[in-house]
Amino acid sequence: MTEEFGSRDGERDDKTGPWPFADMIEATRLTGLGRLEEATALIHRSLGGPRAAPAAQTAAPPQIAANHDDAAAEARNSAADTGTRMREVVGQVVRGLAPVLKGLGNPLRPPPPPAARAGGTGRFVSLTHAEPAGTREYKLFIPGHPDRAAPLIVMLHGCTQNPDDFAAGTGMNTLAERAGVFVAYPAQSRHAHAQRCWNWYEPRDQGRGAGEPAIIAGLTHAILAEHPIDPARVYIAGLSAGGAAALNIARAYPDLYAAVGVHSGLAAGCARDLGSALMAMQVGAPGLGAPTAFGGPAPAARVPTIIFHGEDDGTVSVRNADQVLSQAKVAGLTARSETFEGRGHPFTRTRYWDEAGRVVVEDWRVRGAGHAWSGGRSDGSYTDPEGPDASRAMLDFFAEHRLGPAQRP
Repeated sequence: MTEEFGSRDGERDDKTGPWPFADMIEATRLTGLGRLEEATALIHRSLGGPRAAPAAQTAAPPQIAANHDDAAAEARNSAADTGTRMREVVGQVVRGLAPVLKGLGNPLRPPPPPAARAGGTGRFVSLTHAEPAGTREYKLFIPGHPDRAAPLIVMLHGCTQNPDDFAAGTGMNTLAERAGVFVAYPAQSRHAHAQRCWNWYEPRDQGRGAGEPAIIAGLTHAILAEHPIDPARVYIAGLSAGGAAALNIARAYPDLYAAVGVHSGLAAGCARDLGSALMAMQVGAPGLGAPTAFGGPAPAARVPTIIFHGEDDGTVSVRNADQVLSQAKVAGLTARSETFEGRGHPFTRTRYWDEAGRVVVEDWRVRGAGHAWSGGRSDGSYTDPEGPDASRAMLDFFAEHRLGPAQRP
């Protein structure tokens, strides 16, 4: 994301209301990602589509009613024609804006040609990583047509899940193939946890240089050494226990991971044993709202964070999302919230801009959703196909961030 885009999107003029090109620029970003239908719908809403006539309040005589029905039918046909013409015009506007505003959006990579998408030539291979801190098996998705300096996303599954299940449920490999992204899925072992949960609540597994954070970081470095991956574009994300572990690891290694995605997870360092973990899951961690629970050290730099949480989550209280948000240092940032309804679960997305005009935090709250990957596929466990697509949203968010003095907030 460029400074020009972030610094103007959502600005308000006291006389004219929201900046008139904000929706146009967002539509351009969606167009660059190949999501023309969403871009068209956005501009259509922005320009104001045809509205239905108000319902009649009293009954009319038969002849008048008949004439009214004819007029109503004609009006509906006219509205439909207007809507069709509007969609055609908007589509042309979106296509025309893309080259004019080129560079305002930064997808991980432009959509590949249809032939490349249809080929599905990516490979999903089983591997093992060992080092002094421990050994873990993992699966690596290798895109069929990666860039010479491709991004890497490390995905940590939830309890009882495994890499195959998590990959199928999130649909991340399908998106990664189109974008030329590597995706690693470390597998928790039953020896480390009987339910295959990541030990996010254990002090030995929360910090740098030891335990599971050291294993995952070492695994990440091993992948970087073997494949054409840009070390400035490495990201980590997870669901539930995996989301909590991902945040622990990202904060322990802010020099390795450019951004983190936390889905239905908990704040870093929010528990010190199983008892405090269960308490945090149900009612939120002690010291809710504090930047570092239990007095844990805060990272020197903000780690860009995207949060997803169902408001009806009965396994991990949504209050934990509030604490993740607090740890992301949103105090002092400029926030803008948007609520979306009409397709699947309604949800509110709040984006936070820093002083340089960059969106450094995104917070998605999904109404009616429980403890499941939003927008996921029924092929995997703990998924909710009715929600907004968390996998795509995380890819889009990660695309805007990379490591480096000029990039890290």
